[in-house]
Amino acid sequence: MTKWYQLCKEFLKVFLIFIVSTFFFYFGLRMMHEEYENFHRYDEPEGNAVKVFELEEDNWVDRLSIFFRLGE
Repeated sequence: MTKWYQLCKEFLKVFLIFIVSTFFFYFGLRMMHEEYENFHRYDEPEGNAVKVFELEEDNWVDRLSIFFRLGE
């Protein structure tokens, strides 16, 4: 009977550690998600930022050839 009791005791310890670890992992991920959900990635830059992208007027044949060459 004592061997069965020790087996159940060890199983409950491992199960409890698993549940607590899963709990911390889940709520840690939720906290990270809430932090980055409020982060606005597409806002205009502040300060002396330089715009590095300007749309050029290419014809569609040039764009299509670039697409097929580079897999863009």
